[in-house]
Formats: sequence, C-alpha cells, structure tokens
Amino acid sequence: MVNGLAIAIQAAMLSALYAVVAIGFTLIFGVGGVLNLAHGATITIGAFAGFYAVSAFGGGVFAAVTAAVLASGAFGAVLYLGLIRPFRDDPTIIMILTLIVAIAIEYLFLVVEGTSAYTVPQIVAGTTTVGGASVPYNLVAIFVASWLIIGAVFYWVNRTDTGRAIIATSMDSKGAFLVGIDSDQINLLMWVVASVLAGIAGYFFGSYLTIGWSMGRTPLILSFAIVILGGLGSVRGSVIGAYLIGSIEVVTTNVINPQLQGLAPLVAVIIILLVRPSGLYGKEIDIA
Repeated sequence: MVNGLAIAIQAAMLSALYAVVAIGFTLIFGVGGVLNLAHGATITIGAFAGFYAVSAFGGGVFAAVTAAVLASGAFGAVLYLGLIRPFRDDPTIIMILTLIVAIAIEYLFLVVEGTSAYTVPQIVAGTTTVGGASVPYNLVAIFVASWLIIGAVFYWVNRTDTGRAIIATSMDSKGAFLVGIDSDQINLLMWVVASVLAGIAGYFFGSYLTIGWSMGRTPLILSFAIVILGGLGSVRGSVIGAYLIGSIEVVTTNVINPQLQGLAPLVAVIIILLVRPSGLYGKEIDIA
C-alpha cells in the first residue's frame, strides 16, 4: 500500500534540492541568455570532489562540502574564462562547447572510476517517523540546507547592490554597461555561483543516493524541464517549477511505474508549453 504522506514528504524535500540545481541553470540563462549543458557535469564534479575529500584525505561532511564548493566553483570560473567568454554572444557555440565539455567530464570519470557507484557520508545519520512515514534525517538536512540556499539567493538578487547589477545586466547588458556595470564580471560571477550551487547539490545527491560518472544527466534533464516550466530566466519560476516537476517525478515513481520517472516531467512540460509557451513567469531574474 502506498503511503501518501511518505510520498508528499519525499516530494517536498527532493524538490527543494531540484530547485537549487535549477536556480543555477536559470541564473546563467537569465543573465547571459545561454544554456549551460555542462551543468550536469558540474554536479558530478562536486559529488566526486566531496567523495575524494572523504576517501583520500579522511575529511568529514564539512570538508566534503567545502571541497565540492571549491572544485565546482573553480570549474565554473575556468569554463567561463577559457571557453565561454570569447563566444558569449553566440548561444549556439556555447551550447555546443558546454555539451562537449560535459561529455569529456563524464568520460574522464568513467575512465578513472569506472561504472561503480560510490557513497559519501550522510549529512546527518538516522531516521525519524512522521505520521507512520519513515523520514531520513539526511533528507531533512538536505531540505533545510536547500531552502537556506534558496533564501540566500533570493535575498542576494533582490536586496543587494550586486543583485541589482545582476537584474540590470539581465534586462539590458549594453544599458548596464553605460551606467558602469561590468557585464563580463557579472557573467563570470553567475557561472561561478551556478557551478557552486550545482556542486553542493551534487554532494547532496550523493549523500542521499550514490555517485557515479553519469549522475549529472538526470538532474540536467530535470533542470531543462523545470526552467522551461517556470519560465526561462525566472528564478522564482524555477523554484515553483522544481516543486511541480519533483512532485510529478516522485508520484510517478512510487504510484505508477518507476520506469516512467524521466518521461512524466517531460510530458508535463509539453502540456504547459501548449497552454502557456512562455512558462509560468516568462523571462525574468527579479523575484520580488
């Protein structure tokens, strides 16, 4: 018998993690107007950085998360400065380049680590029971951490000078330049921040499930679905879209058929696009 409360709890908690991934994806598109197909590979980098911090250096959860942040942030900076910046006005070239990078990163981990699945330490061990549903403390910790991150991004974008510069650049990069905003620095910042969010999410995914060379593919596909559903470039829409897609995925997996896990969110996106092609919120960065 399916426990409806357990499904609701799982959907609410995993959707928060999906929102963290999707926010990073949509920040890059909202500001630069480009799709980062290496976003999933960044998740893999963050997960393995945390894994190496634990397995090779004997660190704990804090060290693992720190390693995930540093490795993914550095990757985002190098990717933007080395490959993206020269072509930042050509979305097609950037899409191709990031796809090539994503494939290269995946096969690098495949060669080094093989097809094995690895585990990383849970943030918090143990379980609790809510209304007869067993809830891992680790999933609760992921939920809380994810919402702290989401809240921090909301505040940063809407309440700080840097956030206002981000909004201005997303609206008109040339106009932002005329008032003294360095759009190149803003774009670099977006790639680093988005990569850090992906890296943290990667470790969270690993602590809940397992990590492996292709672990970033499903989150990348879900990010596509989420940002299209919420509206390309809308941070607020990404959070709402994450909860819609996450709920659909969890219900489909637990109630209908696990093999339809990836199909159901895409069907939902098609329906939304037929009804509202711009998504729920259209293109925007401001989430006030």
